[in-house]
Amino acid sequence: MKLSERTFPRRIDLTSLQLFVAVGELGSIGKAAEREFIAASAVSKRLSDLESILDTPLLHRHARGVDLTPAGDSLLHHARSVLFSLEKMQGELSEYADGVRGHVRVHASISAVVQFLPEDLGTFIREHAGAKVDLEEHLSTEVVRAVREGAADLGICNAAALATAGAELQSLRYREDRLALIVPTGHALADREEVAFEDSLDFDHVGLHANSSIFLAMHQTATQRGRAIRLRIRVTGLDAMCRMIHNGLGVGVMPRRAFDLMHDAGALTCVPLTDAWATRRIDLVARDFSTLPMIARLLVNHLTQHAPDTTEPTE
Repeated sequence: MKLSERTFPRRIDLTSLQLFVAVGELGSIGKAAEREFIAASAVSKRLSDLESILDTPLLHRHARGVDLTPAGDSLLHHARSVLFSLEKMQGELSEYADGVRGHVRVHASISAVVQFLPEDLGTFIREHAGAKVDLEEHLSTEVVRAVREGAADLGICNAAALATAGAELQSLRYREDRLALIVPTGHALADREEVAFEDSLDFDHVGLHANSSIFLAMHQTATQRGRAIRLRIRVTGLDAMCRMIHNGLGVGVMPRRAFDLMHDAGALTCVPLTDAWATRRIDLVARDFSTLPMIARLLVNHLTQHAPDTTEPTE
């Protein structure tokens, strides 16, 4: 490795990066100097030093201002990312000074968010007042990606979504849920004690996102039967699905417990599905549970207390 490559991080000045971003955004050294409250000559000197360190021109200087070279475009992208990460780091570290003793980033599927996490996270926060949990709702496939790429410390998703993760991630059992067909009261299927999903294919459907684990399972079953789902409308949430079904736009599939929690969902009936995929496992996902920060490990321990059969992490 060359000396310049080894010392590169130490030679880059964050103030110079900030000034370069300002120049790149405004297209003028003078305007950037005004915005950053610094002399234009000082900005010009820092940019020249930056070009010298990188051994490549970053700006085309002309009478009307400056334009970025291809190298300048690339640096602008990376500099913005570096400065944003520093701002985020400052924000998170300032929370420790305010008494927050731990911070966990959690990405979870809509099923987990609606059915289980409000109560489970609520009790955790009451037991660990110094903890902060940032929760984001995503599709199960996106949860797996976020954990793999480090955007989330902990993921909570449909276990089937881990099939493509290989040995990159570990998982622990968290909960199970049961899917049901939701129909308007008085519907032809409303009097059934349970129903196969195939029987619903004669009716219009209100569906979730095309990449949601529920819709993927529905689509696979329909394809295996040589049928098509008569999808009338897609929605992004379970409450919206209930409202659409209540107003006669079709039938839909959702977790039974989620439906039970929606007390004012309308004149609807819940019919359990008999398909094998209707019983689903929801897992906790991490790159390595043993290397999580202490507060994240405490959260994992808290959540797995509810699991029907907690085991060692699987890879």
